[in-house]
Amino acid sequence: MAAPIELRDLSAPELDVYRRLTEAQLRNRLEPEKGIFIAESPKVIDAALDAGCEPLSLLMERRQLSGQGAALLARCPVPVYTGDRELLASLTGYTLSRGILCAMRRPRLPAPEAVCAGARRLAVLEGVVDATNIGAIFRSAAALGMDGVLLSPSCCDPLNRRAVRVSMGTVFKIPWAFLPGWPGEGLALLREQGFQTAALALRSDAVLIDDPRLMAVDRLALVLGTEGDGLADSTVAACGYTVRIPMARGVDSLNVAAAGALAFWQLRVR
Repeated sequence: MAAPIELRDLSAPELDVYRRLTEAQLRNRLEPEKGIFIAESPKVIDAALDAGCEPLSLLMERRQLSGQGAALLARCPVPVYTGDRELLASLTGYTLSRGILCAMRRPRLPAPEAVCAGARRLAVLEGVVDATNIGAIFRSAAALGMDGVLLSPSCCDPLNRRAVRVSMGTVFKIPWAFLPGWPGEGLALLREQGFQTAALALRSDAVLIDDPRLMAVDRLALVLGTEGDGLADSTVAACGYTVRIPMARGVDSLNVAAAGALAFWQLRVR
């Protein structure tokens, strides 16, 4: 293991991944094979390493070198930049969760067809743009029986730093992919793969989420829409089922992550 590098010059180009590059620049849409993501906290970094992600460098509070970061140092033969808590916060613009960040190479994603193969329950997301919601949906999907997650092109990147952290590393434990087009191509692909589709929407003619017909479907894709507006009318019309969660006390809807968790549990394969 190389000796940790004490930070002196915060403008050093090797620190750009932690300071200057935006999420879009880290993702590198033009050359995805060169893309990078940031994993935050030991548990999340360990999950990424367990999934085979390649570490590039570590940014670690000095106190963590002999604390929670010690095991990571043994696993990651990469440059380790260190300093006190305040210095690293001034570099990144936020206080590090558990005092550790790791820049990692973006893994190669499977094709949507590969995510569908062998799956019986999928979560399909349309235009979900909030990183916290993406992370929470992935955590619920992994924990509550979904076999994979498919995203419309307008969704937030699941490897966004905050999404990865909120997911507690489950973005590395459940297969996922972006659909090539939405809704036309995406829904057509699901039908070709043998899935029936259920749109979660607040419609008076929707079936309730505990409807026995839904429970009996062998391969079901649960389609959830963007924050606020929900699913587009055209998406709802193109799905085989429209499903609603009954509400009490005049509440009109749930946060998309909460609705997803409830739907995943109710409609899981028994």
